[in-house]
Amino acid sequence: MKIIVADASHVKYAQVICDTIAESAKIRGTGIAKRTPEYIIQRLKNGNAIIALDGDTFAGFCYIEVWGHQKYVANSGLIVHPDYRNQGLAKQIKKAIFDLSRKKFPDAKIFGITTGLAVMKMNYDLGYRPVTFSELTDDPEFWKGCQTCKNFDVLTRTDRKMCLCTGMLYDPKDPTRNKERKMNRKTYERLTKIKENLFLKKKKP
Repeated sequence: MKIIVADASHVKYAQVICDTIAESAKIRGTGIAKRTPEYIIQRLKNGNAIIALDGDTFAGFCYIEVWGHQKYVANSGLIVHPDYRNQGLAKQIKKAIFDLSRKKFPDAKIFGITTGLAVMKMNYDLGYRPVTFSELTDDPEFWKGCQTCKNFDVLTRTDRKMCLCTGMLYDPKDPTRNKERKMNRKTYERLTKIKENLFLKKKKP
C-alpha cells in the first residue's frame, strides 16, 4: 500500500473518488458536501491531496482546502474505499494529510467539520479541539460548499453558528496543543444525539 502526495498523474482517479464519497454518505445517511471530479482534479494537480493506492487500485483519499489567505486550511473529503476499510487506513491518510498541511502551511490553523465519531477521535489525537463555528474561517466560499449537504437548512436556520457537524481546530500557536489529551467518546456521542434531537425535531412540521 502506498500513501503518497497526489499529483497530475492521479487525475484518472477523480471519478472513483467522487463516487466513493457519495456512496459512503448515502450508506451512512449523513450530510456531506458533494464534490465534482473537476474540483478533485484541481487538488490532485496542485499537490494538495493524499491518495492511497494498492498497486494501481484506488484505496483512499483526502485533500486540503485553503481559506482566508492561507490563515486557515481544512482537511476534507477523507474517504477509504469499502474494500480497504477496518484496516487503519483512514488514520494513516489523516496523519499524512495533516503532516502535508503543516509542511505547506506551517502558520495556518487547520480545521474540519464532521459528524463522524471516528474522525473526531483522529482529529483529537492530532491535537485538534472542539470549537464553535465562529472560530473557523468566515470565508463564504467554504460555507457555500455545505449547500449540497442534506442538513444545510440547519446551518442557515442558526445563522451559520452551529449544525449537526462538530467544528474542530488545530492552532499551531496554541500552547496547550502538545499536552496529553484524552478523548471521551461518550461525550461526543451525547453531543451528536443532542444536536440531532434539537435540530431534526424542529425540522418536523
